[in-house]
Amino acid sequence: MAADIFAWYVGVDWGSAEHALCVMDATGTIVGRRTVLHNARDVQEALQWLRTRTGAEPAAVAIAIETPRGVLVETLLEQGFAVFALNPKQLDRFRDRFTVAGAKDDDRDAEVLSDSLRTDRRAFRRVRADDPVLIQLRELCRIVDDLQTEEGRLTNRLRDQLYRVDAAWLTWSPAADAPWLWAILADAPDPAAWAALSRRRLTAVLRAHRIRRVTADEIRPLLQQPRLTAAPGVSDAVALRIGSLVPQLRLVHEQRLAHERRIEGVLAQLAAPEATTDTEPREYRDVEILRSLPGVGRMVAATMLTEAAVPLADRDYATLRAYGGAAPVTHRSGKRLWIVRMRYACKAPIREALYHWSRVSICHDEGARRYYDALRARGHHHARALRSVADRWLRILVAMLKTGKLYEAARFTHTEAAVPA
Repeated sequence: MAADIFAWYVGVDWGSAEHALCVMDATGTIVGRRTVLHNARDVQEALQWLRTRTGAEPAAVAIAIETPRGVLVETLLEQGFAVFALNPKQLDRFRDRFTVAGAKDDDRDAEVLSDSLRTDRRAFRRVRADDPVLIQLRELCRIVDDLQTEEGRLTNRLRDQLYRVDAAWLTWSPAADAPWLWAILADAPDPAAWAALSRRRLTAVLRAHRIRRVTADEIRPLLQQPRLTAAPGVSDAVALRIGSLVPQLRLVHEQRLAHERRIEGVLAQLAAPEATTDTEPREYRDVEILRSLPGVGRMVAATMLTEAAVPLADRDYATLRAYGGAAPVTHRSGKRLWIVRMRYACKAPIREALYHWSRVSICHDEGARRYYDALRARGHHHARALRSVADRWLRILVAMLKTGKLYEAARFTHTEAAVPA
């Protein structure tokens, strides 16, 4: 039996406590329904029931589900079933085939999933088991993103406290996000003690953090100048707040840096020569190709490899640009004018990675810069031009992945002339 032909179709409506299953044959006849509790024993019993009911090998059974990840999906993949995922919004459209009144229940959704997979498989995405190293890399990226968000929150709170007492520190670190500032405030959280900080102490901190744009002799006079008068008790309250915020901030910052170093180590492991044998997944070679492109740093490479693993492995340019929001959305009806707008339904991590990739690339690649300038000259705003630059990089990346070649600027100069309207 060919790998893309299935004799049985199963719809699984995922739930937190239980799942609804609907089994359908190739003609669309429902041959069984079942509700399965979300535990190992019941899931295994349901899979055995599925084998008995169909009398087929797992490879001949296609399973449709909304959630493309999780322990249930991984169990199905481990057992050898072909798993296909569908966006919930698409499922809502398919549901209209069965009822126009808007009725919805778990059994109906399971039936809709199985029948839609039988008739419209092109709307589904095949789910594949991820490489364990990519799973680790994806988790590291998400941890770094969470830590970066938390660090931003803490620095905003610290800045608010410094602003309460008219602190001169904001002159050198307006966002209060400088590690050297945190080191000073860790030892001297009380605003009343700042004017008495010694030149030796300030110099030691600046030297430890390799700060050359400002010296202790420039800092001390401003710290000793009179500040706006705060209400009684405010200074003590600020000291308490700073004493609480700075240790948290330094810990989160150190954790973020440590996880970024781990990401670099995993990328180096993926790109290692011994990992590029014929038996390894293509992602191992993709790391080196991706990182050869201008503007692709550690986080951009890691995000692309983990959040867009399937389209990268398939060399699927259309899906890549849709995932990253680089593909515009067009509307046209009859003789009405075309309407082209930005694509908002995309993967936010990939969109952000493409933004930073294109933003940095126009500073380091002459071809990308000329492409960007041509777009700006045609009236496109900055963000719109960067999306087109990102789209250009995706075309180049897919071409490189197909040929297995590293980036050479001279080979892609002809793309500069293809500036979209």
